[in-house]
Amino acid sequence: MNRIALLEDHARLADLICQALANAGIAADVFHGIDAAWHALQHIEYEVVVVDRGLPDGDGLTLVKRLRAAGRATPCLMLTARDALHDRIDGLDSGADDYLTKPFPMEELIARVRALLRRPAQLRALTPSHADIQLDPESGELRCSTSVLTLPPAEMQIMLCLVRKGGAVVRRSALEAAAWGMLEAVTPNALDVAIHRLRRKLDVLGSSLQIINVRGQGYALSEAPLAA
Repeated sequence: MNRIALLEDHARLADLICQALANAGIAADVFHGIDAAWHALQHIEYEVVVVDRGLPDGDGLTLVKRLRAAGRATPCLMLTARDALHDRIDGLDSGADDYLTKPFPMEELIARVRALLRRPAQLRALTPSHADIQLDPESGELRCSTSVLTLPPAEMQIMLCLVRKGGAVVRRSALEAAAWGMLEAVTPNALDVAIHRLRRKLDVLGSSLQIINVRGQGYALSEAPLAA
């Protein structure tokens, strides 16, 4: 199932959009403010971000500008009641990929999200890599030299989170959010099981990388065990 972020502060509209997306096979994590969405985007590799412009903590376009300034090419669809030409131009010039004015038919929203999901992977993001491994989020492949394994979605999200941190420690809560969403209930040992499987897969690939448990802090990628 595809996974996107939805930044919409109107609770009823957010529920309707989520239901329509779910019926189309697209899961959405909902955020009601720019800061909350930005925090999640540091840990989760969403395929598309749908952003309302009128939010309690500012213009949703601020989030798009932050993403582009950080070098993130995640496709962004703007939702807004502002239908003036200069508003649409401002949104597109600031990094949005598409613009949809309210009110809109749900069928059109779904069609526009699907169009953004179809964009080639190389146009959406560079191939994440660290040391001797590369990740392909589009195919789900974890590569090391000429060896390749396909990861399930949760494990791919965990690896993306660890790789993008470049060896820095990532908190358990951030990894759980990346793998299973901000709102989904997670069993206490789900992350430990996923980490165990990823460690075995790195061994099978012959990678020099290890996933290290930093007690009381989280997990990190390392080419050698961290000092106790």
